[in-house]
Amino acid sequence: MTVTIWHNPRCSKSRQTLALLEARGIAPRVRRYLDRPPSPAELREAARLLGRPVIAFTRTGEARFRELGLSGESDDETLIAALAENPRLIERPIVFANGKAALGRPPEAVLDIL
Repeated sequence: MTVTIWHNPRCSKSRQTLALLEARGIAPRVRRYLDRPPSPAELREAARLLGRPVIAFTRTGEARFRELGLSGESDDETLIAALAENPRLIERPIVFANGKAALGRPPEAVLDIL
């Protein structure tokens, strides 16, 4: 099984989720998405695998979100473009496994897709 985590090492939930995976003997592929931001196509796929609209994994409380004129009413394509250009707006971590994805909030939420 291949497991990938979109990881930000400065985020406690991201670190906790990575530690949870490793404690279960899983060595995920770690993608530091701030260093290598996902493309619009990858963000669309993340939304599809999560089964959620893009706003569900967007950090709406960030000042940059408001600076860009975004809101909870912004459509998915507008949000995808903003996330691709501003990866700090991506909620983390997101774990991908078995053709599914889960947001690690709380970290234990990712266990459902393993």
